[in-house]
Amino acid sequence: MRLDLLAALSGILISLQARANGELSLRLNNGLQAAFISFSSGLILIAIISLFNPTIKSGVRRLRASVAAKEIAPWTLFAGALGGTFVAVQTQIVPLIGVAIYSVASIAGQGATSLIVDRIGLTGGGKKAITPRRIAAAVVTVLAVLVSVLDRIEAKDLSLIAVLFAGLAGAIVGVQRAMNGLINEHSHQSFATSLLNFIMGSTTLGIVFLIAVAIGKVEFVALPAGPWWIYMGGTIGVIYIAFTSTIVQHLGVLTFTIFSTGGTLAGALLIDLISPTKGVNVSAYLVSGIIMTFLGVVVGGVNSSKALKR
Repeated sequence: MRLDLLAALSGILISLQARANGELSLRLNNGLQAAFISFSSGLILIAIISLFNPTIKSGVRRLRASVAAKEIAPWTLFAGALGGTFVAVQTQIVPLIGVAIYSVASIAGQGATSLIVDRIGLTGGGKKAITPRRIAAAVVTVLAVLVSVLDRIEAKDLSLIAVLFAGLAGAIVGVQRAMNGLINEHSHQSFATSLLNFIMGSTTLGIVFLIAVAIGKVEFVALPAGPWWIYMGGTIGVIYIAFTSTIVQHLGVLTFTIFSTGGTLAGALLIDLISPTKGVNVSAYLVSGIIMTFLGVVVGGVNSSKALKR
């Protein structure tokens, strides 16, 4: 299957994960616990898979050898902590603004960050030039955010702080994708990269959650009985990280972001039409913003991601 189609599919996965994690957070009324449940369930799944898959174990050994040989910086291995932060923000923001607006704002953050991480070659797939087309693609996605939320800003029915945090979440995941690309270059095994991410992310969220409980900021909440799909965030995350850690090496972060945008927004729009969070509606402004973001896909193009000579 073509890498651009896989990138689009990964975008759909992000929308599904956002809806599942957002609903779990809403039912628990505890975004931090929802994020920890999502990540830890993903860790359990990938750990079980790893026990019966020797290629994943080989990937972990190759990565350990690369760290020992100083071929990869140890701080790169903390990509999963960024993933945990992303999910923590996601679980807090999606119930407030819906999947579609969250997705558009997040994509804007990803686009801006992608220009930087591609230029410095953080993905391990070579440096990518910052061309006028790439800048234009990032600018279009930022403008799309403004158009998407225009009606709710005028009605004073939207927290701009929530939108800004959604953009920050996008910036975080843009850096995480790049770091995962670099990790995958040394592990040569996407599920080994996924395993490392879930170990780091679950550990980070677990520590933060326990501290929050200890100081009385949050409480343990009994898990709701269902529906079943609210617990699928971790499973989706395992598949998503395995996808992206491989694809981003070849496409670059910005080109990957551009193609995944189509999948993310199509999925987000359908979710907000079929199964919206409470108080969320699909407006003409939102649809216009989504169309503008697709325009960014056209403006960015595949050829704009060519690597710089080293």
